[in-house]
Formats: sequence, structure tokens, C-alpha cells
Amino acid sequence: MRVGFFEVRGVVTGRFRLDGGAMFGVVPKVLWEKTDPADGDNRIAMAMRILYAERGGMRLVVDAGAGDKLGEKMIRNYRIESPPLRERLAGEGIDPDAVTHAVMTHLHFDHAGGFTWRNGDGRLQLAFPNATHFVQQSQWEAALDPNEKDRASFFPEDFLPIEEAGRLEMLDGEKEIAPGVRVIPTSGHTPGHQTVLLEGNGEALLYGADLLPLASHVNLPWIMAYDHRPLDTLEEKKRLLKRAADENWILFFEHDPRIAACRVRRNEKGRFEATAPVELR
Repeated sequence: MRVGFFEVRGVVTGRFRLDGGAMFGVVPKVLWEKTDPADGDNRIAMAMRILYAERGGMRLVVDAGAGDKLGEKMIRNYRIESPPLRERLAGEGIDPDAVTHAVMTHLHFDHAGGFTWRNGDGRLQLAFPNATHFVQQSQWEAALDPNEKDRASFFPEDFLPIEEAGRLEMLDGEKEIAPGVRVIPTSGHTPGHQTVLLEGNGEALLYGADLLPLASHVNLPWIMAYDHRPLDTLEEKKRLLKRAADENWILFFEHDPRIAACRVRRNEKGRFEATAPVELR
């Protein structure tokens, strides 16, 4: 699909399940199960969908899914299905070695695990060895010294090899990292979490990451219990969804198992709601 000056694609790199109550915070199950039904263990289906975009010689990926380094306990608890990322991309006709820019929205395992992999000797390798990897410094610091709440979500083997290879660029706030590619910090979920906006030629696409993980999170009060500062998340959603509705952006959902992308509008009550899905192929 073409968005402005970019050719864009969404690639599902794996699937997993998370507790529905945790995904929707204070929203009662009687409401959220209408859009996101749970299994017998109260877990809802989740995708790990990365964005791939091309413009001229630039090859961009945003996030990398969980990868294939996780242990049996994690795989069992979260029902993770995650094939090797490089093989998955090659199957889609995407050359990981040609990627020039890799944005890490944040470093939780389901977003950053695929940035590294182990070769036959067990050594860690970069999935995108020729790419510059972009992360907010505050997120990097949070991942290196996690609190008790987040400790189970950060794994240094997912990101330290990137720094060791000299392929890491730290950011401090909003920045255009390539023509038409802008990272926008939204730190309600975790310090230094960032969304990615592709824009140009009167069109735009927002990769919402964990600010808007599912299409149902377009509802303002539907906020994850995982978020560090839910009231900040609320204000960030208000600000970006207003722009998305006013400027007709495409919203890209990293975790929605059925809806890769859509646009957003205000309904007759003035509330934001997702429109018909947009196909990213």
C-alpha cells in the first residue's frame, strides 16, 4: 500500500495471548469481551505486527516482535507463537540485511525480542545488522534498571548487542529520523515509549505501538493496566486521536489480531471510533 511517499506493509511476526483485564484496565469485562473475547484463562488473542516501509533507498522497520529466544515458561504462559524473524521477513520478500532504519518503540520483550537472534553457535546476532536502531534514552535507562513491576518484560539480550555493534542511536524527545519519519514520545505506557508517524504528500500513518495496541483502544478510557501513568496515556490518546481524526491519518495497530489498520472519526456523541479496516498489503 502507498501512504504519501512511502510503500508500507504490515507483517505479523507472531501471536500470543495476554490477560484481558490487564489489557483494558478499569473497563469491565462485560464491555471489552464484545470486541476482544477471552479464552478460558481470561486471555485475549494478540498479534505482533511490525511495520515495513520503503522510500527511495530507505528501508524502515518499526519493532520486531518477540523473536525466537524465549524460554519454555514464557512461551507456555503467553501462548507465544513466534518463528525466526529473518525467515519470516524473507518469506515476505523483505531482505533484513537491506534495512537501514529500525525504530524500537520500547524494549518490552514482545516488541524488541526479534531484534536479536542466536546463530548455530549460540551467539547473539542482529536481525538487521546494517540498520541504525533508534530508541529513546529514557527507555534505554528504564530497561537497563527496571523496577519490580517491569523486570519480567525486559531482557538485555534483546538490545545490548545493538549497542555493542555500534548500531544504536539514542534519542531525547520528538525527532524526524529520516525524511517523513517522525518519532513522537508517548510515555504513559513506559518511560520513553515512542510512536512513529509517517507523513508526506498530504497523507499520514501513525504506528501507535502500546499507546493504541488494539483497535478497541481508540476508546479513550480503554487503557492498559500495564501502563505506568494511565492519565498521561489518556492525554496522549486525546492529542493524537484528535489529529488523526482531523487530518484523516491511518492508525496502525501492532497487537490487534484482526485489524491491521483503520482510520478514526468522531461519532455523533463526539467520541472517537474506528472506521472500516485499511488493508496494508
